[in-house]
Amino acid sequence: MNKSEKLICVVLGLVLAWYVFTSSKQTATQAETPAAQEAQSAEAPSADTQAAEATTVDLQPTPQAEAEPSAPLPPEQLATLENELVKLEFTTHGGALKKATLKKYALKVGDVSEENPALEMDFSASPLGNLELNGAPMMAFEGAQVNGNTITFENETLKKTFTLKEDYKLELFEEVKGAALGANRLSLGVVNMGLSKNDLLSVDSWAIDMKGGKVIHHCEGDSPLKAYLVGGVGGCSGSSNAANMPKETVIPVPGAQKYLALKNRFFVSSLASSTDTMTGFVTKVTRDMSSSSYRPESVASAAEFAALEKSRTTLFYVGPKKQALLWDLGMRDVMEFGMWRWVCYPLVWVLNLSHSMIPSFGIAIILLTIIVRLVFWPLTHKSTVGMKKMQELQPKMKAIQEKFKDNPQRLQQETWALYRDNKVNPMSSCLPMLVQIPVFIALFNVLRSAVELRYASFLWIADLSEPEGLLSAYLPFGGINILPILMAATMALQTALTPSTGDKNQQKMMMVFMPIMMLVMFYNFPSALSLYWTLSQVLSIVQMWMIRRRSNVAAK
Repeated sequence: MNKSEKLICVVLGLVLAWYVFTSSKQTATQAETPAAQEAQSAEAPSADTQAAEATTVDLQPTPQAEAEPSAPLPPEQLATLENELVKLEFTTHGGALKKATLKKYALKVGDVSEENPALEMDFSASPLGNLELNGAPMMAFEGAQVNGNTITFENETLKKTFTLKEDYKLELFEEVKGAALGANRLSLGVVNMGLSKNDLLSVDSWAIDMKGGKVIHHCEGDSPLKAYLVGGVGGCSGSSNAANMPKETVIPVPGAQKYLALKNRFFVSSLASSTDTMTGFVTKVTRDMSSSSYRPESVASAAEFAALEKSRTTLFYVGPKKQALLWDLGMRDVMEFGMWRWVCYPLVWVLNLSHSMIPSFGIAIILLTIIVRLVFWPLTHKSTVGMKKMQELQPKMKAIQEKFKDNPQRLQQETWALYRDNKVNPMSSCLPMLVQIPVFIALFNVLRSAVELRYASFLWIADLSEPEGLLSAYLPFGGINILPILMAATMALQTALTPSTGDKNQQKMMMVFMPIMMLVMFYNFPSALSLYWTLSQVLSIVQMWMIRRRSNVAAK
């Protein structure tokens, strides 16, 4: 998750927490405290640091012997394996996967057709399954033998057999024909940055030696890759000025790894498992030379192994970042749901279940929103009723405060007596709202990265994974996004309707400030997020209106 997305999560929590803390000002011993906000940002490296980090590291595996100049490769031959999900194109140059076509995913908005071909993952710069040995980048194979769902490459040193399996899985069996091979690397292919402003490019791995095993998102923390990876609208985490940075940078990451994954926002190429343990990996990041600021264009990695004795079986996955498929591979954390993962997993399941019943992800999001609101309806009802009761008690509260302003102990006693006599618990309006914060943040994480929403249309929205961009061909700044504007309007109305015991001027200020801030932050985010948030607030407004109406009827 990049810095901007983390900031959005913090803001979502602050928005909900603001309602909690607004309603918690009833106690007489509390002082009037304005709502606080913290802006979190990571300090960018200095220009000197950037220049120092922008050095290409020349890495080669420790050779068994002095590397000899490689002979010219024979003419390339291509062969394919294919099923209903993918078409895989292999090359005799390295006996590896050169290109993967994902048949179910269109290149552009719309369905797959002759005019809109299926998405291709081009690995020609670093073919997947290519074995690098003794500094030689590529082995030569005379030809390929295809038999059903398998393809075999063979030379005097090695026999390689690829087997196409279900659900985007590809198994590689390597068999040494002579003496054991020494230190070697196995390529995972290349993943390119998407065109979307919300796209990302990252590397994930499972570090075996870290506290018994730990997933590492190498765009975060203290990974040596962090400075060269970027997360969409978050901008560059490395350098704002790319003038002194090379086009390609090679970075080593030592340590035993269980799996290794290259990913962008929606797709992943990974080494899911191997009968040999990775001793580390090396990654080459290629920057976008057309951008004046640093922005990566592609990332390629190769897993490092100490030796290849007799044989090795490796399982690759080349396909969408789909929760169910990654879960079966033991790679669920590639979804990058963070600390709210256990809330995110069932939400994705409900989203897909809703879509299976009504084949529209727009309707699925609406159903998911309604389900979440219904689950929390009793809690929010209790919270709203509690805040309304506290609001009704404010005249008596002020009278007690005025009467016992010079006697704090008596003031506290009388305040709690007032609560007891009126059967009001100040915390009852706070706790239900706090329970909802993880769910709201989890929904944000799910909707920002769900591959199911890619190119999914709904009403006037062409792509739920992107901003609406209405009239973008005629208007600057990417067109008009209606849903964020509706979201800001409903937030202002919801704030106005929320019972408050705090300062009225402060409530009016927050009614203006929070919607404007959320409008700015959400304006260019996926329309699925704005759809969910807007509908959720509309349902909250309906609930508040029902409570007010019932209270007015009871008063009469």
